[in-house]
Amino acid sequence: MNYSVTGSAAAHSPLEAAPCLQPAWELLRSRQDWLRSPLFPVSFSLGVYLLFCLPYVALDLLAARLPCLRRYKIQAQNQPNLKVMAACVGRTLYNHLLYIFPLSLAHWYWRPVLLPASAPGLGRLLLDIIACLLLFDFQYFVWHLLHHRVPWLYRTFHKVHHKYTATFALTTEHSGAWETLSLGFFAAVNPVILRCHPLTELSFFVCNIWLSVEDHSGYDFPWSTHRLVPFGLYGGAPHHDLHHMKFKTNYAPYFTHWDKLLGTCSTRHSKSQ
Repeated sequence: MNYSVTGSAAAHSPLEAAPCLQPAWELLRSRQDWLRSPLFPVSFSLGVYLLFCLPYVALDLLAARLPCLRRYKIQAQNQPNLKVMAACVGRTLYNHLLYIFPLSLAHWYWRPVLLPASAPGLGRLLLDIIACLLLFDFQYFVWHLLHHRVPWLYRTFHKVHHKYTATFALTTEHSGAWETLSLGFFAAVNPVILRCHPLTELSFFVCNIWLSVEDHSGYDFPWSTHRLVPFGLYGGAPHHDLHHMKFKTNYAPYFTHWDKLLGTCSTRHSKSQ
């Protein structure tokens, strides 16, 4: 989380006025010893991920008995059990302890966290989050397409993530080391490339984790993100669930423009399949 402002341009930009975010930023800075700890990145990503998965885990357990919930399940005939969920959690813990934590230690040693006194403007924060999401969406699309079009890449690295053809929240991070590190690298480097404020970086991580979990949730609710974004610009859970069913379609994680441009977009989804 490095951040620097050169000159006085940022201070005079209306996007950088930050009265509404300053109290929250000062509260975070009061805990900067924890933010700078090598334990923070791994505990933050794991804690946020499991927190976002919990409501969907509860829904999956309840949907088996409540038809009113099952009607929102994209593949209603497929319900994960506790054994399958535990296996996914185990793989997530394994990846965090064996791969992400050592990288957090290396980052802590070679690139100390710098926390500026001022918060970013709300407009700048929102624009930077959108920019990070769009950049991540493109990076993941290219990575994902290659790992499906090149058989060796699929068999060696990406096949682990496709163990389950019916998605549920805990499949989000059911992946091998290479995929975990690749996508983690994209998410970590984008705020650096775009020179984002540390608060923006944290907000992007939270947003990115939430959207990933929702994508894999297997539920299509009236308030789901893809229903709130107009013009079919965002695919959401139905878009990604169809990818897990058919494999050769819908490679972008969030938005639909790359799949539409390259002819890999599919919107048809049959709950009876």
